[in-house]
Amino acid sequence: SGDFARDLGPYWFKNGESQWFHAYNRNKKSLTLDLRCDEGRGVFLDILKTADVVVSNLRGDVPEKLGLTFEHLKATNPKIVCAHLSAYGREGPRASWPGFDYLMQAETGYFSLTGDPDHEPTRFGLSVVDQMTGLALAYAALCGVTRARASGEGGDLDVSLFDVALSNLGYPAMWYLNNGYVQKRLARSAHPSLTPCQLYKTADGWIYLMCNKEKFWPALVNAIDHPEWADDPRFKTFKERFDARSEIQDMLDTALSAKTTAEWLIDFAGTVPASPIMDVGEAMENPFVKDEGRLQDIELEGHGTYRYLRPPVQAEVPAPANPAPKLGEHTDDLLGDIGYDADRLEALRKGKVI
Repeated sequence: SGDFARDLGPYWFKNGESQWFHAYNRNKKSLTLDLRCDEGRGVFLDILKTADVVVSNLRGDVPEKLGLTFEHLKATNPKIVCAHLSAYGREGPRASWPGFDYLMQAETGYFSLTGDPDHEPTRFGLSVVDQMTGLALAYAALCGVTRARASGEGGDLDVSLFDVALSNLGYPAMWYLNNGYVQKRLARSAHPSLTPCQLYKTADGWIYLMCNKEKFWPALVNAIDHPEWADDPRFKTFKERFDARSEIQDMLDTALSAKTTAEWLIDFAGTVPASPIMDVGEAMENPFVKDEGRLQDIELEGHGTYRYLRPPVQAEVPAPANPAPKLGEHTDDLLGDIGYDADRLEALRKGKVI
């Protein structure tokens, strides 16, 4: 049946395919193969001969059982890089544990850092650990390939959801480990070290200011017609402004309430780091998204055209714009590339190997 996400709703295209699945699997190819039988294992090893990387996204104890480690594969391809993504790693007491993004956020402190101080523990609005771990695995695999090409020897690389979540704690972890300080959630999504860097009230809602360089404080106070605050000894430095966070919040709330968020964004453009607060729909309708080519149209058989976000990396050669593949859509092409003819493919299909 393939990836469970193929059946994940609640939104579907006209041909019955999951929009959730398409969001994460565009421009990929799909091959079906039963690794549990000897013939399927043989096909896998044939593919392996010309491969650079084998990527697995499995429970930590499964790669060894399926023979996906370097020890199992090096005889076929000594340069192969085996990049393993798991919940808690392939070794240790949790190697056999299943695990998912929100569990990692909960256990590594993210729930205690996200949201309002008076609310219940809160996760990120997106599966940020999943996405960070995928990126970590990608650059780990590229590093592994670079090393293998230089040395002639591949190896195993391990990236776990838990380790990536933990490593991205950054300075809150540093503060606790060296000073015993436990960072908590701050009202208005404030920065724990800098002010002004939080939500402020405007005439019609909110605006986020992020004056994280000294030059932006005078730029801000001049833009809001309070130039006298630039030389006020209470607010001269980062430290003094941080100590006066509450007072500055009240002052800026009052000053910014004179205009709407949109009006302030015009005044601040290019001089004061500021952003409106948008929901997802507003973000997609943002002219900076729509008018600057950040959306792309993709043709999907049985549905027509659907729209999604352009890849964030821009290069001279445009990125392809292909929909997520149907299950096994490229099996014949990929196996044909390594010399399998039509008769061989038909035999494998009859034996339910592919």
